[in-house]
Amino acid sequence: MKRIFDLFLAFIATAILAVPLILTALCVKLTSKGPVVYWSNRVGKNNVIFKMPKFRSMRIDTPAVATHLLTNPDQYLTPIGSFIRKSSLDELPQLWSIINGDMSFVGPRPALYNQDDLITLRRENQVHTIAPGLTGWAQVNGRDELPIPVKVELDAYYLQHQSFWLDIRILWMTFFKVVRRDGITH
Repeated sequence: MKRIFDLFLAFIATAILAVPLILTALCVKLTSKGPVVYWSNRVGKNNVIFKMPKFRSMRIDTPAVATHLLTNPDQYLTPIGSFIRKSSLDELPQLWSIINGDMSFVGPRPALYNQDDLITLRRENQVHTIAPGLTGWAQVNGRDELPIPVKVELDAYYLQHQSFWLDIRILWMTFFKVVRRDGITH
């Protein structure tokens, strides 16, 4: 049921967001060197690595680590990087990962392949057994502001309480968080 809902919603979202997808791609291409889409190695269900696309918001010479681990992440932003991150437009290509089956709309955000502390805690709490999501319980309860143990605690809560209605609630909360740009630090 969740997979059917994901596919249905992904195709509708792709159709509705076609213009913002195209405009964002053009803006990325016109304002910085390099590819429009950045393919990041991420940890999926059962710790399987997959390639997750995002519109590139960072320069091509940025180290491949989580943004919060960079000394001064702002120095690596492209001219429109801050805007597309704060507006979450950089996340739109992940519709491909949902259609492809690597992600769901709702689940824990996929960890970078080298975030060993997050991966280990998720494994200990069985969170790795569910598909990662475009948004999740941790995202609507703090996003970038949360320390890793708290994120995993919220991910574990989601694992234990998964339901169609919780997913709808999270999607609804995500919409308002994105509009208000809540919980975004970079």
